[in-house]
Amino acid sequence: MQYLVGTDSIHTTAAICDYLEERASGDDAVTVVAVAPADDPTARRDCEEALNVAPVRLATVGEVETEVRTGDPVAELRDAATASAADELVVGAHSGDPEATRDLGSTARGLLADADRPVVVVPIPVL
Repeated sequence: MQYLVGTDSIHTTAAICDYLEERASGDDAVTVVAVAPADDPTARRDCEEALNVAPVRLATVGEVETEVRTGDPVAELRDAATASAADELVVGAHSGDPEATRDLGSTARGLLADADRPVVVVPIPVL
């Protein structure tokens, strides 16, 4: 199974890893993509930190790749899903920012609106 993970924070990555730890095995592959605005170095740093979590937390998974992209998160995650031939997309319900709203976020809504493969939306615990 090929999973594509979309993340923007350490909290989102950790919640998604909790979901994948019970599903992904040594035969599976996970591609973790973080999308940052091109002109926001703080967001890029947050994305890079978020990507550092996945290989450690998913050490028993066959292959874990990480990538930072810039642009529209929905478009970039769709492109990454196609490029990786993902069987399933996994995203957080909303931004991992502790100050973020608890409503379903725009990236999750956008991916669900025009999904061509399963999209799993993982809740992000309130800190």
